[in-house]
Amino acid sequence: MPYEAILFDFDGVIVDSEPVHWACWRRVLEPLEVDLGWEFYHQHFIGVSDRAMADILAGMSRRAITAADIYAVYPEKTRIFREEMQRTLPFSPGVPELVAELRRQHRLAVVTSSRRSEVEPVLQAGGLLPLLDVTVYADDVPRHKPDPMPYSHAASLLGIETALVVEDSAAGEASGRAAGFAVLRVATPGEVASRVREHLG
Repeated sequence: MPYEAILFDFDGVIVDSEPVHWACWRRVLEPLEVDLGWEFYHQHFIGVSDRAMADILAGMSRRAITAADIYAVYPEKTRIFREEMQRTLPFSPGVPELVAELRRQHRLAVVTSSRRSEVEPVLQAGGLLPLLDVTVYADDVPRHKPDPMPYSHAASLLGIETALVVEDSAAGEASGRAAGFAVLRVATPGEVASRVREHLG
């Protein structure tokens, strides 16, 4: 079916950033005695808002801490994540070319549960920001995935009724479907470009 817009998640779709997020979290959580393994992070935190993460992480410490303690180290996590992402620009293979190609026929947006301070500098450095019609960050909406609000807000800004959502997480898929859109779920960043092209025919 024809889509007026393609709405991309960021982490795990536009960029292969989840390993970077994980490494940065491990670094800032170590003084709080929180041991965050990759498998646990991958299973529980992909597509989840930072607020929801903080509550879970606080309960994982070997000493008594609160979500406020997790929030206290978040600015440092954001700083080192932003530096690492701008240094490496780990865009998913073929995705920058895909975005430029899709722009000829579709409105485009990135809809993410991550904050503007983490995402926008990467999109700008990689040359993708000017190709997007709309960006929706965690800062822009009071409710995050799996709530439909992020995708509904993007659709409202774009003025569209039909869209294809490209997501890698259960929370993101639920958000896109609840907003009334078709969802293409991808398993790895490496398959994004080929799966989107295949789906669009």
